[in-house]
Amino acid sequence: MSAPNDSPAHHRHPVNSTTPANPPVAGEATAAHPPAGKPDPTLESNASQRRLSAPGPSASAELSSLKVKLKGALRQFPDFPAPGILFEDILPIFADPSLFEALIHALELHIKQTFTEKPDVIVGLDARGFLFGPTLALRLGAAFVPVRKRGKLPGPCETAEYMKEYGADFFQMQADAVKPGQKVLIVDDIIATGGSASAAGSLVEKLGGKVLEYVFILELDFLKGRDKLNAPVYTLLSGQEEKLGSS
Repeated sequence: MSAPNDSPAHHRHPVNSTTPANPPVAGEATAAHPPAGKPDPTLESNASQRRLSAPGPSASAELSSLKVKLKGALRQFPDFPAPGILFEDILPIFADPSLFEALIHALELHIKQTFTEKPDVIVGLDARGFLFGPTLALRLGAAFVPVRKRGKLPGPCETAEYMKEYGADFFQMQADAVKPGQKVLIVDDIIATGGSASAAGSLVEKLGGKVLEYVFILELDFLKGRDKLNAPVYTLLSGQEEKLGSS
């Protein structure tokens, strides 16, 4: 009986599992390598994901209605926390799910009316920026980054100093929280003197981010805090234009 006519194993040609069965001809376009002069579909897809859907024609009327609803939910406390301040308490908004939804939707409408591309990061200030910043970030498909008082965050941090009525204070942000080139919205419940918001803006810039806008629910206009900020300022609800008893 004759021996099998098999070639010895070392004469076989092994298959290279990393080589495609039908390698592309030189110059042939693939999904990963589009033809020269043609747009990269991957980049186009990424760009489309960054775009915000345009609000409908009735968005302005809807936003106005939401503002009235939210303003009606605030509680007012004269001369708190200092004489001349009319403190408007936003906490009833968070006690009612429908009002909380109205707040987030109102901010979302404003952002879609103002920007064609979504922000990459929502930065919330310690501490009331944490009440709605994460939910707004989730709604927009953005990251959320907290700014905290010094000593509250682990790991390497950037620090910025700002002045308060009775001396200096410090804000910190984790050193890898914002990437160079990322577009950022900074949010807090109220702008007064603008010192804390300005410190947050400087932290974003230190990390290479770009502040698109500062967004607040309320404003003490007479303190002129927005004059300290390095980007446009938006206040959702009407502010306090002058101190109590100054007219």
